[in-house]
Amino acid sequence: MEQSTTVGVIGAGTMGQGIAQIAASAGHGVILVDRDEAAVERAMSNLDRILKRLVEKGRLDPGDSEAILSRIQTSSEVSACAPCGLVIEAIVEKEAVKQAVFSSLESVVGDAAILATNTSSLSVTRLAAGLKHPSRFLGLHFFNPAPLLPLVEVVPALQTRAGLADEMSVLMRNWGKQPAMAKDTPGFIVNRVARPFYGEAIRIHEEGIADIATIDWAMTELGGFRMGPFQLMDLIGNDINYAVTESVWKAFHHDPRYTPSFSQKRNVDAGWLGRKTGRGWHDHADGATAPVPRKDKDLGQDILWRILVMLINEAADAVFWGVANAEDVDRAMKGGVNYPKGLLEWAEEVGLDRCVRALDDLKAEYGEERYRCSPLLRRCAEQQRGFFS
Repeated sequence: MEQSTTVGVIGAGTMGQGIAQIAASAGHGVILVDRDEAAVERAMSNLDRILKRLVEKGRLDPGDSEAILSRIQTSSEVSACAPCGLVIEAIVEKEAVKQAVFSSLESVVGDAAILATNTSSLSVTRLAAGLKHPSRFLGLHFFNPAPLLPLVEVVPALQTRAGLADEMSVLMRNWGKQPAMAKDTPGFIVNRVARPFYGEAIRIHEEGIADIATIDWAMTELGGFRMGPFQLMDLIGNDINYAVTESVWKAFHHDPRYTPSFSQKRNVDAGWLGRKTGRGWHDHADGATAPVPRKDKDLGQDILWRILVMLINEAADAVFWGVANAEDVDRAMKGGVNYPKGLLEWAEEVGLDRCVRALDDLKAEYGEERYRCSPLLRRCAEQQRGFFS
């Protein structure tokens, strides 16, 4: 795809705004579309402010800032995307709404135009099924904030023409991103593999092993994660985080590994959604006293190890089921959610035998399929080989 190709972005929310910034920064003309004209105005105002801040910090030349902004046109009509060679949809996660948008797009764009969805939870194949020309359709899943986080999950549908996902991976690299090829399965790579970071942390809390502050402390101070699981759930929003978990659980036919938490559902029911409501797992009200963690390193290492081994198991299973290769799984978790190490790399460092024993012990103690060991993890441990060989 040439730099002269015009890129359309449908949806002027935070994600659409970020994608527009990325494409314009890469030299493309961009048409940012949202039927809510006020949303478009807010997006352009935000982009102007962000680019000026980058200039103030010395990360961008004033001339470049002006050029980037000048490349972005706006509209409230999908028909404005007629000249686009690529259109990326970044709107609400509702299948019917997305399909209606793509149906409208097919009537205005050229036959060679590529259509992409930024969905994080819907089936790309199912969305493609509603198109007249599904072979030109795929998923390009950016992560928030899109200009900062390097990962883009490239997700071909069953109907996507051969070679298109590779072409889009090249384009993403040209845009300065790190593409990871993912199979069209629930949660793709990141939202699937990351479920235990939240779910197992909640289980540890529910069992009374440690309080919320101590679990967050263990994962950040001992594990090197940028945020603890409860801190991150409050940032994402308990409503959003719970909905993703429930979506993955239902899509996997109620697999116990993804069972949503009653505790998190109660937070949602109470309106304790996190930072945006002032209360979640933590109290975010002005003047609230932060809880003091129990800085017991032995307890912290129990906490860290249990969550980590569940993450490792999920990463191994993603490779086992062909969701992505080992390199892309590790790239995704580092580039999409800022994990301190790739999980499969981490597994090899701590020892695959040790991981298998820990999972077998948890399954024996709880008697739950939640703790079943991935066949690939067990196989690699038995054969004394790594994931990358």
